[in-house]
Amino acid sequence: MDTDQLKLYRGSPVSICDGIELHIPTLDEICSYGEDKYYSMVHMLCSTGIDLCWQLEEMGIPFDEISDYLLFCQILRRQYTSDDTRILFGDQPDLSAMELYVDENSHIFLFQPYDDGSIIINEDVYLRLVTMLRKIHGLKRDDRVAGTKSCRMAFIEDAKMEYEARKNEPSKSTLLQMVSTMTNMEGFKRDDTTVWAMNIYAFMDSVKRIAKIRNSTLLMQSGYSGFGVDLNKIKQEELNYMGELS
Repeated sequence: MDTDQLKLYRGSPVSICDGIELHIPTLDEICSYGEDKYYSMVHMLCSTGIDLCWQLEEMGIPFDEISDYLLFCQILRRQYTSDDTRILFGDQPDLSAMELYVDENSHIFLFQPYDDGSIIINEDVYLRLVTMLRKIHGLKRDDRVAGTKSCRMAFIEDAKMEYEARKNEPSKSTLLQMVSTMTNMEGFKRDDTTVWAMNIYAFMDSVKRIAKIRNSTLLMQSGYSGFGVDLNKIKQEELNYMGELS
């Protein structure tokens, strides 16, 4: 799926479909919204069966049989009103209120009328939406597959144990550690006041870029010192600090 990454870096909104435009929030907006609440929503909207394997099994839904799209239509989107998702989509859509339809070809889609037309979320629109959410926030789809009965039971048990272990832990800010590090890092051009205006995509890009620059610099210094690494054995992409970020 083609995306203009320069526009994402700039913070330009992303058109998902008629009626849905994805806003890339700033650190300030995320902080005001609530970091835990924000990331919980983003992760949930992008979740797949394996991400919620224990919860789905408790509901009597085989986690490895429900598609990503059906999971979104039937369960995930119902948790979020337009008030919840305004930071991402503005006033529309209201995911929780969208009507679910099945056409004559058994294709499922979500529908919501509005003043200038209607919003329709079919599987292609859903895939574009979650792809953009993952790209903006640096998330990856969990592609693990439960190949055997014992394997799928292990997934469920591990997920339940992780949930039980974490539910009583006090929440910890992930962004705080990164913001604190970056604003005290040589080479980062924002301070603890101006950093909040950065959109989340550009900020996460900076986190990765500065780490890549520092790693490349250390490798080069070590290689040219004559007592460190052999630069001939280092992949060129590790030395090119202007290269693609993983």
